[in-house]
Amino acid sequence: MMYEENTSLEGPEDLGKEHMMGTSIMAVEFDGGVVLGADSRTTTGAYIANRVTNKITPVADRVFCCRSGSAADTQTIADHVRYNLELYALQTGEEPSPAVAARLFRLITYQNKAHLLAGIICAGWDEKNGGQVYSINLGGASVRLPFCIGGSGSTYIYGYCDANYRKGMTKDECVEFTRNALSLAMSRDGSSGGVIRTVVIDKNGIQREMIPFDKLPRLAKE
Repeated sequence: MMYEENTSLEGPEDLGKEHMMGTSIMAVEFDGGVVLGADSRTTTGAYIANRVTNKITPVADRVFCCRSGSAADTQTIADHVRYNLELYALQTGEEPSPAVAARLFRLITYQNKAHLLAGIICAGWDEKNGGQVYSINLGGASVRLPFCIGGSGSTYIYGYCDANYRKGMTKDECVEFTRNALSLAMSRDGSSGGVIRTVVIDKNGIQREMIPFDKLPRLAKE
């Protein structure tokens, strides 16, 4: 018996597409440090390629970045920044500050903007300026903000973040704010999902945490 190949299914075609992090990422400054957070879903076309991707990447001792866009592009950018910051530390004898890392992210992304699909949030802590959050885009801007959101899921939570952010929040309040915002974004954005990862950076070091799907805050009506 002859069998014809089923060409109506989109699976094989989608599996060959670029891995995209249709993402919800954010970072928030507090007095003495920063909180970074991200979902964990990576998609390939209409398929979920990875449910537990880590989109919060260290580039220096107290500096991390949140990545959105093409997984390959943002991983490569982060690798280049980390390599150059290691050289910077060796040449100067100083740990790179978040501001130095943000300028390097801006330089690399802007010089290669015709070939990249990437949105970066760079955040960290240093002794001079404390916690800092920078938004970097392909247009060549690096802007320090009290909090920053990015990725496809961010379009659903601008109102929530503007209404609930307030200056002077404590570390614990910033962690709760980040978790709630990301949970809302994940409940609305089909390209965001999985677990929530958070990283807290301050003078005491780095604290990482993962919140599984069944423990996420449920703020939206199911």
